[in-house]
Amino acid sequence: MELKHEALAGTLESSDAQVTVRPAAELTLDIQSSVLNQYGRQIKAVAEATLARLGVTSGEVAIVDKGALDCTLKARIETAVYRSADLSAAGIAWGVLA
Repeated sequence: MELKHEALAGTLESSDAQVTVRPAAELTLDIQSSVLNQYGRQIKAVAEATLARLGVTSGEVAIVDKGALDCTLKARIETAVYRSADLSAAGIAWGVLA
């Protein structure tokens, strides 16, 4: 999936995550988290798996995590990517893409 413009999903509230995506030549992932020392590897794994499932191969992805659960993180990444690709209102089967 191609990122067309900058898009954002989520908040900076406790137990949430704010995800920003924008087009770029290669895929980069920047993670800031209040629990990075404890869960940084898991946050990165969830982000990479979600981006791979969505077919995102290039772009800048910034995640500011405030202790979000995996399901919340996945939802925020999906939403930001769909918004960036102008697909958020296109009848997406959320969470079931192979």
